[in-house]
Amino acid sequence: MKKVCWPYFDPEFDTLPERINGPNCRVCIDNESMEDCTVVKVDSVNKQGLLLEVVQVLTDTNLAISKSYISSDAGWFMDVFHVRDEHGNKLTDQKVINYIHQALGNSSMGSPKAKARSYSNKVLPTLDQEHTAIELTGTDRPGLFSEISAALADLHCNIVEAHCWSHNARLACVVYISDQSSHSPIDHGRLTSIKDHLTTVLHATTRPSPSGALTNQQKVKTAGFLGGEGNMTTVERRLHQLMLSVRDFDGPSESELTSVAATPLSGSEWDEEMGRKTMVAIESCADKGYSIVSIECKDRPRLMFDTVCTLNDMQYVIFHASISSHEGYASQEYFVRHIDGYALTTQSEKERVIKCLEAALERRVCEGVRLELCAHNRVGLLSDITRVLRENGLAVVRADIETQGEKAINAFYVRDISGNEVGMEFVESMKKEVGPDVLQVKNQHATKTPNSPEKSRSSSLGNMLKSQIGRLSHSFQYHEPTK
Repeated sequence: MKKVCWPYFDPEFDTLPERINGPNCRVCIDNESMEDCTVVKVDSVNKQGLLLEVVQVLTDTNLAISKSYISSDAGWFMDVFHVRDEHGNKLTDQKVINYIHQALGNSSMGSPKAKARSYSNKVLPTLDQEHTAIELTGTDRPGLFSEISAALADLHCNIVEAHCWSHNARLACVVYISDQSSHSPIDHGRLTSIKDHLTTVLHATTRPSPSGALTNQQKVKTAGFLGGEGNMTTVERRLHQLMLSVRDFDGPSESELTSVAATPLSGSEWDEEMGRKTMVAIESCADKGYSIVSIECKDRPRLMFDTVCTLNDMQYVIFHASISSHEGYASQEYFVRHIDGYALTTQSEKERVIKCLEAALERRVCEGVRLELCAHNRVGLLSDITRVLRENGLAVVRADIETQGEKAINAFYVRDISGNEVGMEFVESMKKEVGPDVLQVKNQHATKTPNSPEKSRSSSLGNMLKSQIGRLSHSFQYHEPTK
């Protein structure tokens, strides 16, 4: 009998194109492999800036990255992250898991809509949206953020949100504003007047050089910044870029040191708690054509985002990386080339990258006391709060202001205006007088100062906050500290 032979069909034939070409991104969130953390695996077609987008998604969901392995050679991106939630546990929130799947999948396709739907870290709005965003950069001085807030209040602008960083006598600020009466974006005519007014406030800091030129760039401009491939840039990344643009990595001059409150940190200073020092070094890997960037420092939230963001914005491509954290100390190693395909060759280029990375490590770390206030929002509220702080000898070195409905959430890192740390006695007395339902104080590096003369000043500040802010709003509430 004649045999009939049928052609063989591979049962996986339908998925063959996908297995050959690969989907844009495969995301696996594994809670079984490790006992104490969740493993997030990402495989994707590589593109410039993809690593930063992945790290940004994980950071936006408040996940701490304890270990990571990265490889992106041959046009394919493979990454493994060991993560924990903000409480140190495995990731179990299904909403967060779904968001990571969606955001990472869309990131690999360069979807601007995916980036606009950030989980917790807002992106810069454009002028045709609900609010207008303004960027400010320049030389910092005690009370400058308060002066900016007051100027906007005088110009009848409602501050919807504001984020401000101060480092090495430089200031970068992104402020979201709307019209006081209509709550709509600022029209072009008024916006020009507002920018001119804020520029005048910033220029009060600038000191002319011996040649008569201004020594620092003071800038006010409308923000509508778009990152690579149409993706919206988050506020934190934009603050890094703004600080880089005003060269905060160079450190303050002698004249600037006399006018700023915050004492700059040094990348080579010892970490007193860990008994080890921050180190950034660059070596050559000649046989593979890479430069190896090594970072060792105290671990903290968003550390990997800060370093990857800086390398990316300096136009360096990360091909391989290894990140680990043990007992509060982080070790990071990146194999990089410049976007032109070459490794770092000159000593001056290496020194510049080292200085920029050291600055990125320091910007987010505030040597001061965190104050948190929650109140009914209104025009001028931020101006009044910062004025009270300034009049009582406190300088704001970092601020994060947000509105939730009709409430304003205000978080400030403050230092003594002379540059000293605020004593614990002062902090506790201030908290006691103001009350926990009005003010939440979170100590960062405050020192205990027995028999300190700050006691009388703390009483003054407590009474001032309670009397003045009490008149500003009758709905101050306790606000859980954010991380």
